[in-house]
Amino acid sequence: MQNIRNIAIIAHVDHGKTTLVDKMLMAGHLFRDNQHTDDLILDNNDLERERGITILSKNVSIQYNGTKINIIDTPGHADFGGEVERVLNMADGCLLVVDAFEGPMPQTRFVLQKALEIGLKPILVINKVDKPNCRPEEVQEKVFDLMFSLDATEEQLDFPTLYGSAKQGWISGDWKKPSDNIVPLLDAIVEHIPSPEIMEGTPQMLITSLDYSNYVGRIAVGRVHRGTILPNKDYALCKRDGSIKKIRVKEVDLFEGLGRTKVEKVSSGDICALVGIEGFEIGDTITDLENPEPLDPIAIDEPTMSMLFTINTSPFFGKDGKYVTSRHIHERLSRELDKNLALRVEETGNADSWIVYGRGVLHLSVLIETMRREGYELQVGQPRVIIKDIDGVEHEPIEQLTINLPEESSSKVIDIITRRKGELLTMENKGDRMQMEFTIPSRGIIGLNNTLLTLTAGEAIMAHRFLEFQPWKGVIEKRQNGSIIAGESGNAYAYALDKLQDRGRFFIEPQTDVYEGQVVGENNREGDLVVNLTKSKKLTNVRASGSDDKAQLAPPIVFSLEEALEYIKEDEYVEVTPKHTRIRKIFLNENDRKRASKKG
Repeated sequence: MQNIRNIAIIAHVDHGKTTLVDKMLMAGHLFRDNQHTDDLILDNNDLERERGITILSKNVSIQYNGTKINIIDTPGHADFGGEVERVLNMADGCLLVVDAFEGPMPQTRFVLQKALEIGLKPILVINKVDKPNCRPEEVQEKVFDLMFSLDATEEQLDFPTLYGSAKQGWISGDWKKPSDNIVPLLDAIVEHIPSPEIMEGTPQMLITSLDYSNYVGRIAVGRVHRGTILPNKDYALCKRDGSIKKIRVKEVDLFEGLGRTKVEKVSSGDICALVGIEGFEIGDTITDLENPEPLDPIAIDEPTMSMLFTINTSPFFGKDGKYVTSRHIHERLSRELDKNLALRVEETGNADSWIVYGRGVLHLSVLIETMRREGYELQVGQPRVIIKDIDGVEHEPIEQLTINLPEESSSKVIDIITRRKGELLTMENKGDRMQMEFTIPSRGIIGLNNTLLTLTAGEAIMAHRFLEFQPWKGVIEKRQNGSIIAGESGNAYAYALDKLQDRGRFFIEPQTDVYEGQVVGENNREGDLVVNLTKSKKLTNVRASGSDDKAQLAPPIVFSLEEALEYIKEDEYVEVTPKHTRIRKIFLNENDRKRASKKG
């Protein structure tokens, strides 16, 4: 029997978890150090690399002194909580990675709580001790207090602590004595994390994750709970609703290094991938055909936000994209449902639009950004929170919000958050910065990041996670300023932009093609303003001093996709194409808009 350790890695966004896994892979001699110098091997899609966040959980394994260590990298962001909960079921222990300056953050708490409930044994790694003004001892106490408040058992509270810098590639038991490798961490895993309990009997495996291949379709990933599973044999698939169907496993793979290898059998404790199974869902159990015994299915987080997706109907449709029809978009959303668990897609009465439900703006914007890069064109409506009716009372999602910011801007921030129905829970000083915790409706978080960065001159760090549904908190005031809308299609002239600068701020540069109904700027006042940007200067042969001064334009505001989604009002869409992100009115013609506003 092979010696195995199954371990999940838990951390808040940007605390160095993926970098640490890279160094562990190097220590396992999966490749030479010079082969991957600064690559984040596990964050292997472009989006993950650009944003520096993990979106999908991944499985890899290394060999160390005769022990196979299966490493499960989990996302650190609350919007991907659906990923985290499932993959923890495959582990026997967890590495909790915490920043030596920031200490435990809301997301650490969210994932750690799930891990402790399942009964995983933690090892604490305090990372980034090479940072100036870090406070490792204080952070270690904070983590102990956090675990205590999460009802950890005595055995879990007796956790080993290691210090180090994943970036510099060292881990040691004493942060004042740096080593030159991460061997102490691998030793700690082998020593403190229990090996999986080997259970004999009829086979049982819970499907906790899935992979997708263009050749063999969907692949079930999970951990064998009991017994052995062999290829080319029939098994029973027990579904959530209690139904049982017969399936055949065609191929059995184990995770070796960064890939998978085909094996003759997998036994209790192995994390494996099964090929050839049809019609399974996450949370189903694969078990014996004669005597089926299902395991408890995994509870998956409910979505908290929805957006309307529709085909691109702007005058510029089809200029950039390859896939523009409703058939293309519908097929792509159906494919996404196969592997994105926390997502739901609902048909509207209209064949060209769908309501897509997700865990938050980030979760949905990652999907939109991925589709855009694949060559899709679409339009997306304003994000809306999901309202639940509980005992005849409307309930809405409430989040826990943590903000770290300079002390001098704290009063302005508290003011803006209380206006969005937020309630201040705690405040504490950390050097010259403040850490504040609030509860706030999910509606209040939409568009908050931009406002905070403006108020704190870019210094605020914000993190939030879903708490629960609570009764409706009342109306939240939204963006007051109206939009500046192009009244005619054509090319925007610098001369026209220059003359309109005192009316507001613009989102476009001179020489940009615009169409009627496109939102080209933000009005200084309430109410929308329709302008003509295609007006050029009339040439005369009379010259006068001062009339030929150059146009001096302020630089335009450039939105990222998330910022655009959070910015728009309910009568606006974000038009997303492979090369452009534009904001437009749903009704492009001014008369149509007036008619709609009279009706509505």
